[in-house]
Amino acid sequence: MKTIRIFCLLLVCFASKAQTDKNIDHQSLLWTRYYNQLTINNKWSLHTEFDNRIFINTNPTKENLYEMRLQGRYKINPNIEVGGGFAYFSVATQDPDVSFDFRIPEYRSQQDLIYKQDFGDFTLNQRFQVEERFFHNANKEGLLPGTTYFWRFRYRLQGEYSCWKKENQYLKAIVYDELMINGGQNVVKNTFDQNRIYAALQYGVNKNIALELGYLNSFQQRASGVDYFYRDIIRFTFFHKIKLKVKHKVQTN
Repeated sequence: MKTIRIFCLLLVCFASKAQTDKNIDHQSLLWTRYYNQLTINNKWSLHTEFDNRIFINTNPTKENLYEMRLQGRYKINPNIEVGGGFAYFSVATQDPDVSFDFRIPEYRSQQDLIYKQDFGDFTLNQRFQVEERFFHNANKEGLLPGTTYFWRFRYRLQGEYSCWKKENQYLKAIVYDELMINGGQNVVKNTFDQNRIYAALQYGVNKNIALELGYLNSFQQRASGVDYFYRDIIRFTFFHKIKLKVKHKVQTN
């Protein structure tokens, strides 16, 4: 619990520091996501994710980005899980008032560790994640040769409360706070990347499908060090679980 208090203090310090700066751009977005979990056995699983993000405070709505993610996950024990994978982002624009006729790719690898603790109906999750991010170079006219590399370090403290459960159906509440820190020689003025606060309800339709609707608040510092995005985000997720059938060999004498 001492570790949790230390990280919470760090979250407050970084968030309060970021909030004191100026040039804040308020935006409203809708994120829609399909998340597939393919269970291979009791230890291994393969997760795929497709996410589309649009601005909704514009008329008409404008595309922000879409992304695809693939990761393998391994359960060390009931409380500890590790994962690693890759993601591809295609960014249309980060400012709905600025449009381009091209998209900027980002290629990302990631590694993470999740530590879970159960307290009856309440579950506490801590995730430590490292990302290696490669942004395709670009200017206002188009893409340029080469990429720019950044590290990013993420810590998420998440609580889940089981409101109701019956056979294969359930309803749970989810809240989390996530801090993201940039690293690497290309980071000059925005070591603090962003802080995300999220609250949602997740409904398990059956043992294979769940729906989640939530609100995410993101406060993000830009590369200039004085410009920030303050984003109100509605997020909808369709979770889909698939379990591989294990073929049992029939022994014959």
